[in-house]
Amino acid sequence: MHDLGLDGHGRLLDVGCGPGTIARRLAPLFEAVTGLDPDPEMLAEAARLSAAEGIPQATWVRERAEALPAGLGLFRVITFGASFHWMDRPRVARAVRTMLAPGGAVVQVDAPGYRADALLTETGPGRLRYPPPPDAAIEELRRRYLGPDHRAGQGIRNTSPSGEDDIFQAAGFMPARTVVVPDGREIDLSIDTIVAGRFSSSGTAPHLFGDHIGQFESDLRTLLADASSPGRFSVRLPDNILRIWQPS
Repeated sequence: MHDLGLDGHGRLLDVGCGPGTIARRLAPLFEAVTGLDPDPEMLAEAARLSAAEGIPQATWVRERAEALPAGLGLFRVITFGASFHWMDRPRVARAVRTMLAPGGAVVQVDAPGYRADALLTETGPGRLRYPPPPDAAIEELRRRYLGPDHRAGQGIRNTSPSGEDDIFQAAGFMPARTVVVPDGREIDLSIDTIVAGRFSSSGTAPHLFGDHIGQFESDLRTLLADASSPGRFSVRLPDNILRIWQPS
């Protein structure tokens, strides 16, 4: 984000914010941040976390992206995490074009997922301390409860469409600039952290399970405990890829 010269002024809008992961992380770079999401449980978690982290400049709005601009005003930066592919992309791109303050930008934040099979080769002395999360087994458990389709809100999306750059250019933006923010840090995750992370994801949001939410959580915790006797897992964070569009 330093590529945009952010200095603590202006407003941030995070579209499809979920539990506010991006908005909360970037909040110190803005005087106000707004997260927008149609899921009330995600917004409640975002509000809880932002209060706990001392982010008074954060507000959370329940609305679909297709309703933008929704009277929200102008923003210095508008971000999309793992959300743009769920939307009516041409409609949303045209809407956010009208919501940028002078010099503003749209930023797609992409952190490609770690590969569990690659992480397995890093375990052992001098490498990752604990085994990687058992993602394949977690996905199989999700399918047992929710079926093969991946859901978010009222939608189903089993593939991620491409062509974002063409869509934004058609909406009045210049071609994307790509900025890679290196990471590679090793972090350890507890069972509680992994469970919370799954419930903060649109595809395994608590409301999707209905009355079976308690049993799903119990099965997930058992699966994780069986996969690592210390109840800890290690991952290596991937590099962050930012795609930046500014109006033409």
